[in-house]
Amino acid sequence: MKKILLSLTVIAGLLSCNSKPEGYVLNGSLTGDVENGTQIFIRKIDENNQPVDIDTTTVENGKFTVSGAVDAPELIYVFIDKVQGYTPVVAEKGEIELTAQKDSLHFAKVKGTQQNDIFFKYLDQSRELSDQAVSIQKDMQQATMGGDEATINSLRDEFAELQEEYKNFELDFIKNNPNGLISALLIEKALNAGVLPSGEAKEMYDGLSEEIKETQPAKNIVKGLEAAKAKEEKNKSTAIGATAPNFSGPTPEGKELSLKDAMGKVTIIDFWAAWCKPCRVENPNVVKIYNKYHSKGLNIIGVSLDRKAEDWKKAIEDDNLAWNHISNLDYFNDAVAKLYNIEAIPATFILDENGVIVAKNLRGPELESKIAELLQ
Repeated sequence: MKKILLSLTVIAGLLSCNSKPEGYVLNGSLTGDVENGTQIFIRKIDENNQPVDIDTTTVENGKFTVSGAVDAPELIYVFIDKVQGYTPVVAEKGEIELTAQKDSLHFAKVKGTQQNDIFFKYLDQSRELSDQAVSIQKDMQQATMGGDEATINSLRDEFAELQEEYKNFELDFIKNNPNGLISALLIEKALNAGVLPSGEAKEMYDGLSEEIKETQPAKNIVKGLEAAKAKEEKNKSTAIGATAPNFSGPTPEGKELSLKDAMGKVTIIDFWAAWCKPCRVENPNVVKIYNKYHSKGLNIIGVSLDRKAEDWKKAIEDDNLAWNHISNLDYFNDAVAKLYNIEAIPATFILDENGVIVAKNLRGPELESKIAELLQ
């Protein structure tokens, strides 16, 4: 029996020595006169997009160590008490080495695990492009102060090219690093910002490794894709080429007016509000267009997202908006705004004589040019 127990003990010891760590161990090395006892805070972003503390430790002789359990790679942040800035770190199973200068946490070096190697490779390349952007912006400021229009135009073109280069850099990085947590984070960011079509985001998600698909950012992508698909289906009813959905609402005089009854040979549906500064800035241009083309068949129906009737009516009078108006005085909860999927204003829809949407969100000269074309 003793021999059996001894054998089991030895086997257990061997398994313990040879098994991979179940969590991460983060070893930090700091320079820059960090006093012993200075607190280190480890934080992550919760489901409400707020930073929360998940661990704390203290610095001794410029060193600190923290550890924690982790099932899948996740992004955590290292903060030093009373010091500005932070260092992002990918928490994953294994030993992670962080080296930083106290006053330059943003430029810390992190290594030791695959995810951090990929993550900091991305950061290094991203910073190079960001530095180029800062340099162009400084040159543009100087050119603007000197009134050098030729240089300004050249720098604008250069900046536009750099923006395209940055976009392609991120897309290529995702495709070339399917096993990187940063790839999932980049897809999630682009999808939420609406700069990446859902079809392309889905293709990139499908290319991620199985390990990364188990991370929270990848799970967020799945939810985002479902939401984007639902939104795209909903937007079909107000897409260019669709027949504008009919609606009705109360006028400033308290009567009920429908889109069908307000239409002309060409109709502008104008979503606006008294509190919306860009709307008020654009109003003089819309007034000019209306006065010029109303006799030729242009009608406008303004849909206000105001909350107070007095604000709505005063803005109509102050801005000389002589066309039809309706409002449910319900802000973005307005039934018509929801019907047209309005998430920001000003927003406009241009309809032909059959009520088909032929253009959207045109302002200034572009709006007048389109109205003139339709009324020829």
